[in-house]
Amino acid sequence: MRTLAASFRQAELMSARPFPEIRRRTLDTVPDWPGVPPLLARVLAARGVTREEQLQLSLGRLPHPDGFNGLGAAVDLLQQAREEHWRICVVGDYDADGATATALMVRGLAGLGFRRPDYLVPNRFEYGYGLSPAIVELARETLAPDLIITVDNGIASVDGVAAARAAGMRVLITDHHLPGDQLPDADALVNPRLCEDGFPARNLAGVGVAFYLLLAVQRRLGIKSPVLDLLDLVALGTVADVVILDDANRILVEQGLRRIRAGKGSPGLRALLRVAGRDPAKVVAADLGFAAGPRLNAAGRLTDMSHGIECLLADSEEQARRFAEELDTINRERRGIEQGMRDAAMLEVARLRERELPAALCLHGPDWHEGVVGILASRVKESVHRPVIAFAPAREKGMLKGSGRSIPGLHLRDVLDAVATAHPEMLHKFGGHAMAAGMTLRADHLPAFTEAFRDAVAAVASADLFDEVVETDGALEEIDLCLDTAEILSHRFPWGQGFPPPRFDGEFEVLDSRVVGERHLKLTLGLPGCGGVVDGIHFNADLDQLGDRLRRVYGVYRLEVNEFRGNRNPQLLFEHLRPA
Repeated sequence: MRTLAASFRQAELMSARPFPEIRRRTLDTVPDWPGVPPLLARVLAARGVTREEQLQLSLGRLPHPDGFNGLGAAVDLLQQAREEHWRICVVGDYDADGATATALMVRGLAGLGFRRPDYLVPNRFEYGYGLSPAIVELARETLAPDLIITVDNGIASVDGVAAARAAGMRVLITDHHLPGDQLPDADALVNPRLCEDGFPARNLAGVGVAFYLLLAVQRRLGIKSPVLDLLDLVALGTVADVVILDDANRILVEQGLRRIRAGKGSPGLRALLRVAGRDPAKVVAADLGFAAGPRLNAAGRLTDMSHGIECLLADSEEQARRFAEELDTINRERRGIEQGMRDAAMLEVARLRERELPAALCLHGPDWHEGVVGILASRVKESVHRPVIAFAPAREKGMLKGSGRSIPGLHLRDVLDAVATAHPEMLHKFGGHAMAAGMTLRADHLPAFTEAFRDAVAAVASADLFDEVVETDGALEEIDLCLDTAEILSHRFPWGQGFPPPRFDGEFEVLDSRVVGERHLKLTLGLPGCGGVVDGIHFNADLDQLGDRLRRVYGVYRLEVNEFRGNRNPQLLFEHLRPA
């Protein structure tokens, strides 16, 4: 009789990703910039960096706040709040962007001479997302604020703002999500998506919007403040929220990274990096996205994001360490829950593959955790290269909470809007971005929603949308497979969404290979042209497909610095690998 573990393994094999189509980026000319190696110049030019001034990631190059519609009214409101000593409550979101934005607003306003704000973050399991009437009532009963400031939410909170205004509270909305058909009747509303004059920093995360507001307040007051020292929080929230790293966001992230490396900013963020085994003095953008961000997000997924915010607000290293260790423990629990859900999901994917994968997948587990379905959707999406929505039972009886992830070329929120327009009774509520969205619906509507969602995706999808294509920066010369090049590529620029890290493809001779852990393939690769060797690793490798007698391999890889026991060496981190 086949064991459950064997079934899971078989499911993984059946749902394994096919090797993608590889397309090399091409350039007619490579810029000749002083002090910039030709390889880096080629990589940057392929990502739209065409002017020499774009190489300078200085704060002076940030788009000026004067072009940000809505800031003036918001600053007027905050100036009055400061002069009259209003009680302020910051209402955040339960993800890393919301947590960093909340901590930023609390620290920033206090540093600007405001009465230190209180804050509330809705418990996702009890209150759900955003400034709801229930959260307004909670704020009124417990904090009695004169002013509510939302961060990373609020643009859709029509009823919540109305409830606050009816209770005599002022409301300042700061958000970056796409607006709906109706805007809330707030006292001031700050959202780069509402800038009709083409404000160039339209891709700011929620924490970036909050930072711009604090800069504008500081400018109005004409005082020195610690606002710039909060850029480490801006960097973390921007990277963790996976917003597009356009020119403005690259500046914000780079400036935040520099402060972290210099030992400035939040002790809590440095502690999060340390518990993840990262050295704050050598931090890169990927460390924020894959080490600090998940530990911060774990609090919002499983418990209460106030744990994460208190970590970011901690003043002492010892206090920060305790909070960070707590978040690390929660994150380990999250990983265990995720693995069980992933095993079940991949069995369902394998079943669907027996016929033909539909244009989109809706997955549901009766015992899945609603705080982890977003990660699950992301993992399955990576495996099938299809938009995926994962559903879990909500606390409200008979309801489901869903979280979706999309692929390039398919705007998930627009698809959900099309479903809601065609079937007004189906979605209880929804919202999100192009690549990620959340929703609530009745459990008995799931079969009909699944069909409607698949139809809506198929209606807008091109014929080749589901063919995975990986763009690379071509092949690296063997002489470039060295530590110096790895250092330049890792640290010269922050990489992220819309500004991907350099990827290369090539064929290599395998001198040695071995399995480390359970599924990771460690390689020693020969470089005949220069008489050297270079290490490689492929995490979660399909060992059966690769075989056990590798002689040559072809793959897509990133050249990174591998630090182990004080030694730093170049390493090829393979994202895709096959026998050559």
